[in-house]
Amino acid sequence: MSAVFIVYLCLLWYATSNQSHDEFRSPAKPVPVLGLSASELEKLPKITGKELVMGTECAVCLDEIEEEQPARLIPGCNHGFHLECADTWLSKHSVCPICRAKLECLFCTASDQNPC
Repeated sequence: MSAVFIVYLCLLWYATSNQSHDEFRSPAKPVPVLGLSASELEKLPKITGKELVMGTECAVCLDEIEEEQPARLIPGCNHGFHLECADTWLSKHSVCPICRAKLECLFCTASDQNPC
């Protein structure tokens, strides 16, 4: 029984000593940024609520987009959202909140190594 206890203590010591070294290691892979950058967000069209064609409900906050409120229009699918809601969503996700259309290829250029 004492041998099992000693093995347990050794494993516990090993686990805690390796954990302190892991704090200083960098991740094996860099964490990818999934959303759009601020410069990419600025390239997306800004309109007002009265210019929306496909409905005036913001799918992010589920509130109505008033006629005078600024809105962000997603190119391609033409879904509209409050400007702040869209920018918050798109800074974390590069897809439309409604139809999940990818927005990454909107910013590709012919000189990119991975063309769309």
